[in-house]
Amino acid sequence: MKLRSRYLALKVDAPWHFSSREIMEAIWSALIRLFGEYGASRTGLRLIDYDEMNQIAIVHVAHKEVETVRAAVASITQIESKPAAVHIIRVSGTIKALKTKLKAKVKRIT
Repeated sequence: MKLRSRYLALKVDAPWHFSSREIMEAIWSALIRLFGEYGASRTGLRLIDYDEMNQIAIVHVAHKEVETVRAAVASITQIESKPAAVHIIRVSGTIKALKTKLKAKVKRIT
């Protein structure tokens, strides 16, 4: 049976630029802090793409765990001990649809 997935576009709101590794570490630590290792492992979270200039990341998540990741992302207040917030811009079922929807939205955000 094929597992369904969702793709989330995340925007990092901070005056500093972070690497993809730093962003994923912040998300994973928020997941583990809120839901434990078992809860975090169920999300199937992985980074698909990261635009360091615009600070926008696309991550893959199991479709039943979108709300879990939303809660964890909302709880992030700092990355690498620097104040930062992460917002979910868009959720989609395919990467292609997400990237098309993001093109217009990114122009408005930046």
